Amino acid sequence: MEGSAPDSVGTQSSWLRCYRCWSQNLEVQLHYEGILKVDPETGEAVDPVEEVQEAVVQCLDCLHDQPHLSLAFYEENGRRVSKIEAVEDRWERMVTGSPFVASCTVTVEADQVESCSGPEAADSLAFAAFGDHGTREFFTHVRFHKHEEDQIVVHMLVELYARSVEEASQVLEAAARGTLTITSLAEEDRPPASSTDEAH
Repeated sequence: MEGSAPDSVGTQSSWLRCYRCWSQNLEVQLHYEGILKVDPETGEAVDPVEEVQEAVVQCLDCLHDQPHLSLAFYEENGRRVSKIEAVEDRWERMVTGSPFVASCTVTVEADQVESCSGPEAADSLAFAAFGDHGTREFFTHVRFHKHEEDQIVVHMLVELYARSVEEASQVLEAAARGTLTITSLAEEDRPPASSTDEAH
């Protein structure tokens, strides 16, 4: 569910920031694919037959995607307006939480893994283990994997943001796409806030 952050958190600046370094230097990368019908009388390409839009909010200081923010479109006074909104079930945990590092395994069906070798293997294994969380929200380091008959056991270190160790466990359990075993889970120090004066 998406929507503006609740009034109880105060100003927009409390959530409209990078969850990792707290910078407010953000940009939206908008990818659009569409099929437009051509009017044979005027030659205008109008009336979309099919449209796909994907928007990713990214921090320009630390270059991380911001999965707690989304882009919404509105019609306002006859014109299309776009606005960044907080994703309600995740923004507060990510912005006000601390980083936790988990050592864990996820056992998945082998057919869930697109590739387990080559340059795409780490992303493919992380996606098989945690879905979009594993490729967008979590920082995953696949240590190794092993094949057990029709299953693959993915051993990894995962960094995620949460307000407590219990919440971190719950987020991992909810995201896991197979059998999850957490061998250790520890809170880390939050990375220092970025300064917009820093050169990258």
